[in-house]
Amino acid sequence: MSQQRPTEPTVHRTPSRSRRLRAVAAAGALAVLPLAAACGGGGDGGAAAKPSASGAPAAGVVAPAKVEVIAGLAGCTAKIRTEADELREGVCRTPKGDFLITTFPEERLKETWLESASVYGGRYLVGMRWVVSAKPAMLEPLRAKLGGTIRELSGIGPRPDSS
Repeated sequence: MSQQRPTEPTVHRTPSRSRRLRAVAAAGALAVLPLAAACGGGGDGGAAAKPSASGAPAAGVVAPAKVEVIAGLAGCTAKIRTEADELREGVCRTPKGDFLITTFPEERLKETWLESASVYGGRYLVGMRWVVSAKPAMLEPLRAKLGGTIRELSGIGPRPDSS
């Protein structure tokens, strides 16, 4: 007769909030990689995050932190691709190009996401608890509709010679 160890109840551990946040932030940053790479980060090789022209659209409204509402204001219907406690992401396809809308339940989660995305560099349209990732040429027209601020994230690695 073989000796068997008594079975112990399985304990399922729930990852800590900070561990989940880091995982989601990393996943979000990786999700932006293709857009950031396609958009290029070309810049001055300077600051980590440099806001540009800020302000609300002509109507005086700034988009709220809901993917579907932001998509509607931008003139598209978002296809949700990430649904998590820390963020929601939706992709909008338009004739002028695709863009990604990411919303956050708290402002600090947005800032953590932007910090992670800064590794890749690029330009982003940033509002209260939301970020839009798009080709640089699309950001200003979207800002006119959504409000927010265009932020330039520096990225890592060597910069192309601007001389």
